[in-house]
Amino acid sequence: MTMFEFKMPKMGESMTEATIISWLKNVGDFVQAEETLVEVATDKVDSDIASPIAGTITAIHFQKNDVVPVGHVLATISPLASIHHSTDINEKSHSITTDFQTMATFKSNIVDNQFVTEIPNEASIKSSRLGSNSFLSPLIIAIAQKEHLSIEELQSIAGSGSNGRLQKSDVFKYLKNRKYPLESRKWNDEGQKKAVYTKPQIHFDAAQDHIVTMDRMRQLIAGHMVYSKQTSPHVTSFIEVDVTHLAQWRQDNKALFFEKTNEKLTFTPFFVQAVAKAVTSFPLMNVSVDKDQIIIHQNIHIGMATALPSGNLIVPVVKNANQKNIVSLAKEVNHLAEAARTNKLKPEQVQGSTITISNVGTFGSLMGTPIINQPEVAIIAFGLIKKRPEVISTPNGDEIAIRSMMYLSLSFDHRVVDGFLAGSFLTKVGQLLEEKVDFLY
Repeated sequence: MTMFEFKMPKMGESMTEATIISWLKNVGDFVQAEETLVEVATDKVDSDIASPIAGTITAIHFQKNDVVPVGHVLATISPLASIHHSTDINEKSHSITTDFQTMATFKSNIVDNQFVTEIPNEASIKSSRLGSNSFLSPLIIAIAQKEHLSIEELQSIAGSGSNGRLQKSDVFKYLKNRKYPLESRKWNDEGQKKAVYTKPQIHFDAAQDHIVTMDRMRQLIAGHMVYSKQTSPHVTSFIEVDVTHLAQWRQDNKALFFEKTNEKLTFTPFFVQAVAKAVTSFPLMNVSVDKDQIIIHQNIHIGMATALPSGNLIVPVVKNANQKNIVSLAKEVNHLAEAARTNKLKPEQVQGSTITISNVGTFGSLMGTPIINQPEVAIIAFGLIKKRPEVISTPNGDEIAIRSMMYLSLSFDHRVVDGFLAGSFLTKVGQLLEEKVDFLY
């Protein structure tokens, strides 16, 4: 006798595996059709899986707490050799009303077990045979529902009544000779229109337009950007920051800073410093993802997205940024930016970043939604610093004052970073930038 393979069904579009909670039957036990056989847990819900056939369990292939991929055989069942039918179906047909939720679960269970893949309801059975001039009595419908006959199976049974009408004896004869396991039905997609995306055609005027081939760097950038969007589910959070104290301190001290250090003082070193300090408070922002593992980096290496004269982009890296003061950061930021512009960056200077910043304000953008620099999980964009009237709290109450305001935006990988962590981290960066600068030469 052919054995039936009871497989892990796919109970959701995103389901790939489930964990066994408990078996309700043991090897050697008899199980009824539609009787719950095993309880499993997915990442979303716990579910009962019923046996689609009646029979004796001959083998159980996975045990409690085992993680089983969809499609793997959970147990082997020896189908019931003969099918017994009630001789009093007329009296009991009223009790065969099926719970739609149960039927939906049953349908889900048996798709991957290659058994009956659809249990028809009364309306679907009737409508399916309208073209054949066949009438289905309530008795036939009740039998079909009880025995889990698909619409296709009913249509395949030759009726012995007038005009090919199905009789009770026809169905019972078919059931008696029915073989297990049943062959899975192939989806008949004749007449179904498939939705196929067609790449839009590019129209151009050959007399006026011209084609430029991407250089190697632009091709690499394009590939990296597409890879990042396909790898990480991007989410972007925004906050507004009052950087009046920082902007004023820089304005008052940039000349003296250059005199003492021979370095220009831009806002970028302060951005790098704020991010580095915030990472020490939120180390789970300084991670990479490798399949189902999260790699937490101990070193804080901050990448700086830098525009090149060619229009391309490169990301030099400030290594161990949390260990450097403003003078050291200013020197390194200026050196890396100059090396990038003159194409003198060394390989080690563009590798190993653990989190990246992008100063989109340098080219006039109020804010941005940057793409994550893989294999990192976060990137922060610093927008244009712009003066505008704001309501501030003073000892004398609320007042309107001219403040230097800036938007920060954080794009993060929602696989491992949730909104609470991202928001807390971004707020911390903003708070650090709003503080009064405390720096002595």
